[in-house]
Amino acid sequence: MKSESISLFIPCLIDQLYPEMGVAMVGILERLGFTVDYNPDALCCGQPAFNAGHQEKAKGIARSLAVKFKPNCQIVCASGSCTAMVRNFYPSLFQGDRDEVAAIKMGENTFEFSEFLTKKSGLCEKISGTAQGRIGLHTSCHTVRELKSPSGPRQIMERISGIELIEVGADVCCGFGGLFCVKFKPIADAIARTRLEMFLDKGVDTIVSNDPGCIMHLRGEAEREGNKVKILHLTQFLADAMGVQTNF
Repeated sequence: MKSESISLFIPCLIDQLYPEMGVAMVGILERLGFTVDYNPDALCCGQPAFNAGHQEKAKGIARSLAVKFKPNCQIVCASGSCTAMVRNFYPSLFQGDRDEVAAIKMGENTFEFSEFLTKKSGLCEKISGTAQGRIGLHTSCHTVRELKSPSGPRQIMERISGIELIEVGADVCCGFGGLFCVKFKPIADAIARTRLEMFLDKGVDTIVSNDPGCIMHLRGEAEREGNKVKILHLTQFLADAMGVQTNF
């Protein structure tokens, strides 16, 4: 039987800073029986420019991204915020434009990693693995509020035996917020510190999140505080628990 094809959208942070997160995602999808297609030129969704108010610049970046994918292909992304940008904001960005229909279609076909695994029929049930420790789960704001998929990461983590899953303040922000952490750094850092303390007070060994932006922000605060807690992307934790081999 021919395997189903999946196109990857590897956003800027993963491409430039955390390629191991993308490699882990590839390994998991292949383990689940998918053929993975990746265009290394399909990088930025335009969200930084969009959030900064540069609508036309964002539109140009978005148009450039859209043409990198085949029409009607399934797209999986390891970032809730980038997925939300494509799905929720491309339609308004391209309203009245010749590519409006294509932009809406791309949004409908783009899924955050945990969302794809839990909403595609029968897929989550194929996940099994083993790990150890008290594991804190931080689900990104965009996954909760923009994608309306707050339980996806938890459903996946519950497939892993041997761990004690700690989900405290499930809808609490880490403070990243894209440009927010640049424009309002003291506030963003304080929010990150509070979020870390919520998990550390529960004695977690590792914090798992499904968004590279949250991970970057929390890791930065942990380093400033001299805390050695591991902070991993869901793809990394899952690949290790499933015994998926990567080069990292």
